[in-house]
Amino acid sequence: MLNSPNALLWRGLLAIAVGVVAVAWPGITIGAFVILFAVYAFIGAATDSARAFSSDRVGPVFGWLLLALLSVVAGVVALAWPGITALALTIWIGAWALTTGAMEIALAFRRGEKPGERALFVLTGLVSVALAFVLFVRPDIGAVSLASVFGLFSIFYGTAGTVASFQERRVLKDAGGTQPSHT
Repeated sequence: MLNSPNALLWRGLLAIAVGVVAVAWPGITIGAFVILFAVYAFIGAATDSARAFSSDRVGPVFGWLLLALLSVVAGVVALAWPGITALALTIWIGAWALTTGAMEIALAFRRGEKPGERALFVLTGLVSVALAFVLFVRPDIGAVSLASVFGLFSIFYGTAGTVASFQERRVLKDAGGTQPSHT
């Protein structure tokens, strides 16, 4: 049921949905990012604390408790100063976009890619790198602008994934009609 074309399709549709929400409600989107980050930090603090007390040595206990404390501080800072957190998330998203874009460009040149697939990988990778460039050069564009740009990027990326899903379905059908049962 969850074969490669289906995974690509669902990932693409989810990215399109996230993109539409981000474009329609950019203020809410960035607020949600900040809150999700804070929740993630608090959950990380709880799990690090649990790991600290599951160790039987002093060194790991201290290290896990220190990580838990840092996570609590990060969560509190995110909620107390959402603007600074939004700027940090802007830079983090830029780093993510640069990394994924570079990887997609590199994937375009692996063996066995058809020209259309290669072009799609390169185009998607270049859009990711362009997003990273804008975010690094102008981090002051603001969280609301970032949410809108991220939304447009997600719509583009989701559309590309959906198209890739249908291309892969066609290739599998032409290759004999069998689709793998696992990703």
